[in-house]
Amino acid sequence: MTPVVFSLCTELPLFAPLAMALGAETGAVNYRLFPDGESYLRIDSPVTGRDCVVLANLADPNAQYLPLTFLTATLRELGANTVGLVAPYLCYMRQDKRFMEGEAITSRLFAERLSEEVDWLVTVDPHLHRYRRLDEIYSIPTATVQGAPALAKWLVSQDDRLLLVGPDSESEQWVAAIADAVGQPCVIGQKVRRGDRDVTVSLPDLSAYTEHTAVIIDDVISSGQTILQTLSALQQQGIAHIDCAAVHGIFADGVDRMLYSRGIRRLITTNAIPHASNLADLTPLLREPILELITQTAADRSRRA
Repeated sequence: MTPVVFSLCTELPLFAPLAMALGAETGAVNYRLFPDGESYLRIDSPVTGRDCVVLANLADPNAQYLPLTFLTATLRELGANTVGLVAPYLCYMRQDKRFMEGEAITSRLFAERLSEEVDWLVTVDPHLHRYRRLDEIYSIPTATVQGAPALAKWLVSQDDRLLLVGPDSESEQWVAAIADAVGQPCVIGQKVRRGDRDVTVSLPDLSAYTEHTAVIIDDVISSGQTILQTLSALQQQGIAHIDCAAVHGIFADGVDRMLYSRGIRRLITTNAIPHASNLADLTPLLREPILELITQTAADRSRRA
């Protein structure tokens, strides 16, 4: 049976193309807030016996999570066969250990709760540091999609001579893979982080690349401090044209405007998180993992029945 794709915000840039790529119907949800801030939710599409896919933007998790659980729980209550979640940006992944006595390990707590709400999860480039795989904390089937091919597809369409710049050693492997895919050189910087907004970045000698367009590449732009420091290091070496590409553009506290004001020419992000810089489409990369998990979980459900 044809799957149904739902979202609390059908204006998400991935919603329509993802439904089309999956050959799915788009589900109708009536969602709004009462004057006291409580949620009202009504599902206006038949879901009994259907495989349902929920697309969610979790870049603002404290506001998004509770309505999301209302949606997934209601789909199950109304008889959905399976309910899966596509969360291109997966929140609550950074606190992966107790750094100070009494701290909540929110990555594990969030994973435990989300695993109770849905049958499967597809995400894009989650922050895996001390965890090597999502199944270390998630008890449901998961698929992790790499966003680098979407960025590479956009970069290869550009006519400029590019120099891809990774801010630190953590970015080296996948920046090098993008550089290889687009046939352009890359350099990797050295980063020292003393706090969320206390970062320094140094780069090797770039005198051979002053006529290139530098493209700073990172997985997430949140506070933007890493990008700002990399931008400054490039400018100090005489690089005039500087772009920035990332999988996830959070742009906390309006840092996108600051990046432009400091000299970034273009921002390029995937459509994981809605932003004017969404130029790289994740839809082709998400299609197969989603269809595979729908098939897998539906078959598991049928065997258990």
